[in-house]
Amino acid sequence: MSELRDKRGLTEAEAIARYQAKNYPTPALTADIAVFARRGARRELLLIKRGGHPFLGCWALPGGFADAGETIERTAARELEEETGLRDLPLSLVGVYSAPGRDPRGWTVSAAYAVCVEAGQLEAAAGDDAAEARWFEIETTADGAAPVLPRGEKLAFDHAQIVADAAAALGI
Repeated sequence: MSELRDKRGLTEAEAIARYQAKNYPTPALTADIAVFARRGARRELLLIKRGGHPFLGCWALPGGFADAGETIERTAARELEEETGLRDLPLSLVGVYSAPGRDPRGWTVSAAYAVCVEAGQLEAAAGDDAAEARWFEIETTADGAAPVLPRGEKLAFDHAQIVADAAAALGI
């Protein structure tokens, strides 16, 4: 049986040999993690205060960049542990976020994960590039769920959308 050839007459090996990655722009790959906690009828969300630019001093979901050769699931688990000390949580994929301009540093695609645990089950502590880690009460409005932040403060990046989507996915 002869090798399969594409419409250009190339075998798979020939096509791969001609492929040039530089012809295709590459986004940065990140993971963001929404950790919710149940406290009776109340719901809380774990946020970190960013210790670096961009959005220095703003609240954000724990997360960060994938390392070369690392799966995105491993990135989410590693970043959550590095920034909050939390580990071994059953993270569920919420969605992929890729809107142009979502990160001022450039084209960044993020896989967002979420989990909901019982309050008091986890003790978070800021680490790595997080200046602080804190639980915030969640309020539900017509626009969806959102953390109750100090007056005038907003979530960094597109994390408000991720939080709303994660809360909806978990039925919060």
